[in-house]
Amino acid sequence: MNLNRRHFLATGALAVPALTAGSSVARAQPESESKGPPLTRTGADVLAARGWAALAGRKLGVLSNPTGVLANGDHIVDSMVAAGVRPLAAFGPEHGFRGSAQAGGSEGDYTDPRTGVPVYDAYGADATKLAGMFTKAGVDTVVFDIADVGARFYTYIWSLYTAMVAAAKVGAAVVVLDRPNPLGGKAAGPMLDPAYASGVGRKPIVQQHGMTVGELARFFAAEFLPAEGVTPGKLEIVEVRDWRRDQLFDRTGLTWIPPSPNMPTPDTALVYPGTGMFEGTVFSEGRGTTRPFEIIGAPGLDWRWREKLGELRLPGVKFRETYFVPTFGKFVNEPCGGVQVTITDPRAFDAIRTAVTMFVTAKQVHPDKFKWRPDNFLDKLSGSDRLRTMIDKGAGADEIVGSWQAELTEFDRKRRRHLLYR
Repeated sequence: MNLNRRHFLATGALAVPALTAGSSVARAQPESESKGPPLTRTGADVLAARGWAALAGRKLGVLSNPTGVLANGDHIVDSMVAAGVRPLAAFGPEHGFRGSAQAGGSEGDYTDPRTGVPVYDAYGADATKLAGMFTKAGVDTVVFDIADVGARFYTYIWSLYTAMVAAAKVGAAVVVLDRPNPLGGKAAGPMLDPAYASGVGRKPIVQQHGMTVGELARFFAAEFLPAEGVTPGKLEIVEVRDWRRDQLFDRTGLTWIPPSPNMPTPDTALVYPGTGMFEGTVFSEGRGTTRPFEIIGAPGLDWRWREKLGELRLPGVKFRETYFVPTFGKFVNEPCGGVQVTITDPRAFDAIRTAVTMFVTAKQVHPDKFKWRPDNFLDKLSGSDRLRTMIDKGAGADEIVGSWQAELTEFDRKRRRHLLYR
């Protein structure tokens, strides 16, 4: 960990802003009817309301980040310590436990200055290394509380998977404090081909999985761990209350906490399963602007891309011609042209189809500018080389999206028995 980040954590640590005994799943009871949309309660809030009593007496390790907060803005570790239920350790994923690191970074090992809880850097750790951390910390229960954004290539769900494997290795239980999927419950996009497994997609699920992290944990335990020769340990899910699968984040009443530095708003999450794929191109995906993943472009692009996209009248979205100068990421301090993606109807908007259409039209309008990254990173993001090769062969968006409908239907069928919310 560098000196600046250690100084930040020591002097300005983020003071941000709960299981039924003997049951593998703590069932949420329906709340009473009220006028207007009810305030959704996360699994963390359910346990905190009971003073974290369900976790008392356990040797806790908490895998979390700044999104692991209660409705009042308190971080769950801060709340646990205040209630006298003190974790033995915390574990930080990508961006770190307190969230001070940029993409591809972490905070290192340190002692949390607010609580005195030791923090282990878990980013990039495989199951064996993470199991060693669990053993060193002496934990018998791993609590997971991180907000996901619903895309396969967002790494926190794979931190959950690794933690489940590591916990099984050391005989520790896993407790998932569930949170809503901000995109709702609709699955979309292509399936990952196992040959293209990586840190941004370890197992075959579709690109927009439409599941909460609690549901994914159930899916992982049933579908993937046994195939790896891992016997799943005890899994407990503390369910969300007052949330339905058709609810997007803006209907939950919850406060948006950026789950990573370049995920500043719920709108960012809505576009991310699609425009996140621009990381696999030479175009800027908007890092270094105030609207990452909503602003897309590159030096030399002009108004023609926006005009082409506007002619297609894609549902739920409009495009604005824009010019920008990124402050970091691709094309630092270089003037870029491109488009800003604005969602006009979140329910009609299809992030992946929209991004595919953006790829196709960019290649048509700016064939000299639109290129894939030389390492073909798009293949890891989209789950195979199919999207890239179909676009290179001149396929249109409808043909491309149609190519994965059979596998999407099969995934939707398979996941149903693991769903917790209707």
